[in-house]
Amino acid sequence: MTTWPTLNSTELIRALKKADFQLVRQKRSHARFEHPDGRSTTVPIHGSQDIGRGLLR
Repeated sequence: MTTWPTLNSTELIRALKKADFQLVRQKRSHARFEHPDGRSTTVPIHGSQDIGRGLLR
């Protein structure tokens, strides 16, 4: 089983952009990213607080 790293929202957004995801919209503390092949994900933005490993799948 793979162990996911602990990331904050800035690091996760950087990784998504590197994987060709584009910011589609942002509303308050959540940003929506979509990939050209149709995949999408929502990233909670809560300052420098870490995103739990359960959300990184």
